[in-house]
Amino acid sequence: MAKAWWKEAVVYQVYPRSFQDSNGDGIGDLRGIRDRLDYIKQLGATVIWLNPIYASPNDDNGYDISDYQAIQPDFGTMAEFDQLLEAAHARGLKIVMDLVVNHTSDEHHWFIESLKSKDNPYSDYYLWADPVDGHAPNDWESSFSGSAWQYAPERQQYYLHLFSKKQPDLNWREPAVRHSVYDLMRFWLDKGIDGFRMDVINFIGKPATFDNDSPSPINMPQVQDYLKEMNREVLSHYDVMTVGEMPGTTPALAREYTGFDTHELNMIFQFQHTGVDLDQKFGKWVHHPFKLTTLKKIMDRWQVGLDGKAWNSLYWNNHDQPRVVSRFGNDSPEFRERSAKMLGAVLHYQQGTPYIYQGEELGMTNNAGFTKLSDYRDIESLNGYREWVDEKGELTPEQMLAGLQVASRDNARTPMQWGTKPNAGFCPAGVTPWIMVNPNYVTINADQEVRDQNSVFNFYRQMNLLRAANPIITYGDFTPLAEDDEEVWAYQRHYEGQTLTLVANWTARDLKRACAATAGELLQSNYPDDLGETLRPYEVKVYLQ
Repeated sequence: MAKAWWKEAVVYQVYPRSFQDSNGDGIGDLRGIRDRLDYIKQLGATVIWLNPIYASPNDDNGYDISDYQAIQPDFGTMAEFDQLLEAAHARGLKIVMDLVVNHTSDEHHWFIESLKSKDNPYSDYYLWADPVDGHAPNDWESSFSGSAWQYAPERQQYYLHLFSKKQPDLNWREPAVRHSVYDLMRFWLDKGIDGFRMDVINFIGKPATFDNDSPSPINMPQVQDYLKEMNREVLSHYDVMTVGEMPGTTPALAREYTGFDTHELNMIFQFQHTGVDLDQKFGKWVHHPFKLTTLKKIMDRWQVGLDGKAWNSLYWNNHDQPRVVSRFGNDSPEFRERSAKMLGAVLHYQQGTPYIYQGEELGMTNNAGFTKLSDYRDIESLNGYREWVDEKGELTPEQMLAGLQVASRDNARTPMQWGTKPNAGFCPAGVTPWIMVNPNYVTINADQEVRDQNSVFNFYRQMNLLRAANPIITYGDFTPLAEDDEEVWAYQRHYEGQTLTLVANWTARDLKRACAATAGELLQSNYPDDLGETLRPYEVKVYLQ
């Protein structure tokens, strides 16, 4: 397998609004990120992915962009971005930007012009459709609840928005749109950034006409044409890392998007494993226990399906998912630390580029302090409450609030827990942060964990050091073990005569398994000793022979 820096990378995802406030306004900013670069470097990450920092009205926390070549004033200035980029590169850290080009804000000048008439230079930059019998052209629904169509009296037409009505979808069939996107990509790449994470990039293909028989606007064949053109026009001219966010994707499709010889993207984010606990009707708002075998089989299918043909991205957490230790682990005081380490190891020792979401390396949890609707800020959560409680009446307020506590995106967006000072050191005492700090910051924070050699932070740091020292962790193939075991996750990796074996107990009980007594050097474990076949609660062991 050909080697590449992005295969060997460890990515640390920064959600700027919640990372570090440097000017006391309760909102994280670019200078705050720059002040914490040494922390990220100490962790052993090599790439920083920044969620959107562009100018935005913030209807969807920056994923509604009004100017791709300007910095959101809450976050700072372009000069401060340049300083951040320079400071990161000086430490050997790369910066990957979020590219959001399925849609813009309705306050972007392209849309303001497109709205004015059907015959101006921007009229076809978006997806417009005439009313059908006085209503929207089809029954598509927005990902944020309600119709995906919004009527605009100025044009006497509807425009498509697969997300918020303030996020109109771009018309990628229009060459001028594509070349405008390529221009803005070059703007950032010429500054020296190191790649893009591409938001819902498999949504950019749309049908030529819209009716109730129109195909789903996800993974349409044109997406690959557009990505090949993007690669040819832009990406192939720079040494960069690309990852496409692609809901609804299979390993077979991923091989087409990211195959080593397809000239599109390096890797994608898939979502099959994040659906194991969702309700068929209510989605994330009604929680179900998941079967470990289901989760394993999904991840194994991606490992085996892409091996040697394309590249995996590895993640449990991001800004759109609840905290993994609360979701798949055990966030009780007794088991939080052990299960957080176990979850990290199970993921990071698979084949692919691992992504650490800010605070994951501390074992940060969902926010038990969120008890009422006014505590939430996320548009998806607020719209979900309105849909299922206020409009349809199919969930009670108590049921929906319980669902939000488990699954709201805001669980991932609480401020980074730096220390025991008020507001967890995210912003000064006396300042109200933009969203509530998790009350458990007094016991879960970076200051304590960096100093404690047995902390979750130092377990992640050790994993990152081992990855850099052992090519088998990056390039080894993957063989699942104990596939039907509902309590233990085990697999092997093989590379150049070496074998790496991981065995993990996903329960709070002692178990006995023969595979837990594998011969070889104990490379990493979350217990100080090795009891052979006995696996203690949430114990993970990694052997190398």
